[in-house]
Amino acid sequence: MKNSSVKIFSGRASKYMAEEIAKSYGTDLGFMAVEQFSDGEISVHFNESVRGSDVFLVQSTFPNADNLMELLLMVDAAKRASARKVTAVIPYFGYARQDRKDKPRVSIGAKLVANLLDAAGIDRLMTCDLHADQIQGFFDVPVDHFDAAAVFVPYLKSLNLDNLIIASPDVGGVKRARGYAKYLGVDLVICDKHRERANQVATMQLIGNVEGADVVLVDDMIDTGGTLSRAADLILSKGAKSVRAICTHPILSGKAYENIENSSLEELVVTNTIPLRKESTKIRQLSLADLFAQGISNIHNFRSISPLFL
Repeated sequence: MKNSSVKIFSGRASKYMAEEIAKSYGTDLGFMAVEQFSDGEISVHFNESVRGSDVFLVQSTFPNADNLMELLLMVDAAKRASARKVTAVIPYFGYARQDRKDKPRVSIGAKLVANLLDAAGIDRLMTCDLHADQIQGFFDVPVDHFDAAAVFVPYLKSLNLDNLIIASPDVGGVKRARGYAKYLGVDLVICDKHRERANQVATMQLIGNVEGADVVLVDDMIDTGGTLSRAADLILSKGAKSVRAICTHPILSGKAYENIENSSLEELVVTNTIPLRKESTKIRQLSLADLFAQGISNIHNFRSISPLFL
């Protein structure tokens, strides 16, 4: 049902998703202009009043950094235009991989981005499948952390796989994969990998039995696709019948599309938190628009968002 006190706007990077969210919610996407000076400096302007409204600003913060800066300017403009509350809807929260100081003299990018959003004046954050749950604690405002399992689990059930096993492509993703395995009532296996440097896997071993199984690798994001490709090869070499992967955020940089096309994966299932650069016969994209739209409705009407989680 349309509610005039809720206004949904979008930055340029996520307009495709914001339009879906607004349609699912039952309203039109708000009018906002984004302009750039000749040197690339960004300027944003709301072309309608937001005074007293609950404003939801949709923008994923994947590279380049202009997407984050654009969101910060949108938040500032909404606050200065007397919006009642400003919620940043960030389907993909960039810089989340930099969530700790894992070696000397490095920044904690996720905390820095959280500080920037807090300083800009957000009243709330909505996001999905953060790389690390503790990032929620980097914020001084409420964080609604949605789970893409809401769309992935129904899809997996629709496949009617005979002998389903869930796999984690690394030890760090065990908690996420275990959640899927527990909900579906199936076994879990783990690919233990060792990296020599970022985006380069040195060695990988499989912990668990996959003989004759239909295996589904679960991860929060896929970047170059190297880890998943190697994991799929390893799992098949151990006697699995098939291997597919579900990953929330399709970063897909570098030779990712080539890696996926040439991999042993039956398919890669992702969401629309990041737009696909091109089509692939092996990549299927599911929409999270209904999930975010329902979240906006529940938040605005002071209802619990717990029912939105599996």
